[in-house]
Amino acid sequence: MKIPEEGYLLRVFVGESDKQGHIPLYEAIVLKAREAGMAGATVLRGLMGFGKRSVLHTAKILRLSEDLPMVIEIVDSLEKIEAFLPTLDTMVLEGLVTLEKVRVIHYRAEK
Repeated sequence: MKIPEEGYLLRVFVGESDKQGHIPLYEAIVLKAREAGMAGATVLRGLMGFGKRSVLHTAKILRLSEDLPMVIEIVDSLEKIEAFLPTLDTMVLEGLVTLEKVRVIHYRAEK
């Protein structure tokens, strides 16, 4: 797969406890992105964060949260990202989705 030098970064912010059916939402998003032929996806688990309701979620020992922030990052062409957005819209019922232009420096998917 080839990503143009001017790519786009799609970021999806959800909670660790969010589900799509019986599986974690972040996992369902990655599987759908793979099914859609996206160049790649990465899930990051946040140590601390808060959202719309200002509820603080943290991984500190004294206050162990079971709903830490999860961020799914997908980099691809604008066309592929835009084609994926309707799928994402049906999956993310509560969360934040951002899109920004990025410069792809290096990407090796072919050997």
